[in-house]
Amino acid sequence: MADLTPIEKLVVQSMQELGATNDEKKKTADDIAKKCNRPKGMVTNALVSLSQKNIVKRVAREKASGYYITGSV
Repeated sequence: MADLTPIEKLVVQSMQELGATNDEKKKTADDIAKKCNRPKGMVTNALVSLSQKNIVKRVAREKASGYYITGSV
């Protein structure tokens, strides 16, 4: 996790605390933003970056996308 920005580290930590560790336990950006007490836009940007680094998986759903940690943290 050394190459992550402070907000990315906070997002990953919040996701771990929320238990978003597999596909059945995915959380929305809203859930994660509330947990880490940061603006949703900032959290969404961090989630996109984490997804590109293959740390977080994004799952498109009808209403809101879900995110979970892939385990490569």
